[in-house]
Amino acid sequence: MSCVHYKFSSKLNYDTVTFDGLHITLSDLKRQIMGREKLKAADCDLQITNAQTKEEYTDDGALIPKNSSVIIRRIPIGGVKTTSKTYVIDRTEPSSGSSKAVCKTNTHNLFFSLSIV
Repeated sequence: MSCVHYKFSSKLNYDTVTFDGLHITLSDLKRQIMGREKLKAADCDLQITNAQTKEEYTDDGALIPKNSSVIIRRIPIGGVKTTSKTYVIDRTEPSSGSSKAVCKTNTHNLFFSLSIV
């Protein structure tokens, strides 16, 4: 039996998927991992990256060699959406209310000199 070691990016330990042959296709690996982790294919997709080379597997027909280690990330089905909303917060002082006393210090007294001997 051959195996591929996988772990989710948020976990510390690897789990193992076993299969027959020298390679497993990306789609078969995803299906086995989703079954083991009780994930639904309708809810998310899996992004799979080789742990050693950092190569991301994108083609479902890609062959992953036995004894490989991969990192898994769950991603939304439609991919990650970018938002372009800009929020402007106006922070003006209220026109009514009490004013607070302000400490008036001579700015010349705030500077210090330091000499090292």
